[in-house]
Amino acid sequence: MNKNTNTLAVAKNVSGSIIKYAFLIGLSCIFIMPLVWMVSTSLKPNQGLFVFPIEWIPKEPQWHNYSRVFERVDFAGYIKNTLITSLTPVVGTLLVTPMVAYSISMVPWKGAKIIFPIILATMMIPGQVTQIPMYITWSKLGFINTYVPLILPYFVGTPYYIYLMRQFMKSLPNSLVEAARIDGAGDVRILFQIIYPLCRPVLTTIGVLVFIACWNDLNGPLIYLQDSSKYTIAVGLKSFMLSAKTDWELLMAANTIFTLPLIIIFFLAQKQFLGGISTTSGLK
Repeated sequence: MNKNTNTLAVAKNVSGSIIKYAFLIGLSCIFIMPLVWMVSTSLKPNQGLFVFPIEWIPKEPQWHNYSRVFERVDFAGYIKNTLITSLTPVVGTLLVTPMVAYSISMVPWKGAKIIFPIILATMMIPGQVTQIPMYITWSKLGFINTYVPLILPYFVGTPYYIYLMRQFMKSLPNSLVEAARIDGAGDVRILFQIIYPLCRPVLTTIGVLVFIACWNDLNGPLIYLQDSSKYTIAVGLKSFMLSAKTDWELLMAANTIFTLPLIIIFFLAQKQFLGGISTTSGLK
């Protein structure tokens, strides 16, 4: 009787696992289908885009579609500009955010209990509300048509990333900091030699999030950049969409070029990224 009961329980567990994984695989296929369609379309000739049945793998891949994109617009220049406006904010965020988070989570001073709620309160203000005042401010400072408005704000701290860093630092043992202070280490040394190495997962998470946000940013460059030679890839892609019109294979090739760096970065930092998210959110 027990043997039959155990066999039945094992069968239920196996069938449950099969159903669960089948559901997850099916859901994954639904989500990945647009990406596969984009890459597939980018490798087809224009006359082969709307054939039926759908040809997911082109028989003769048109790799020259990608070179045609670079011939039509200055995509190389757009990518260079975007790397400037994406990597520099990552550096600024990873430098400043841990300092702010450390000061309000591990440094014993009364202002921390006041500053942190104020930082959280700024997250409730929509970005659209501050667009006009910020544009007027940058205009009076003479920074319109430069990358300064797109980069400098990341060097003064971003509330959401400060919150993530603080939550992670709160999970670190205070005994490490106390032992370092007993040994005579100052706050700067503690931060850079002890806290920074321990915060690698959340720092990777923040770095990936900042890079993706800046790479995808269309609103900021549209507002502050006027010279087409300074356009980022998001603005360049929008302009290319208007000029390419029905050249769908070129549009898909341009979109693939735009998306590929984000996919590569996510997979390279996947382990640290997911670890940072699960730690700061309290998931196990």
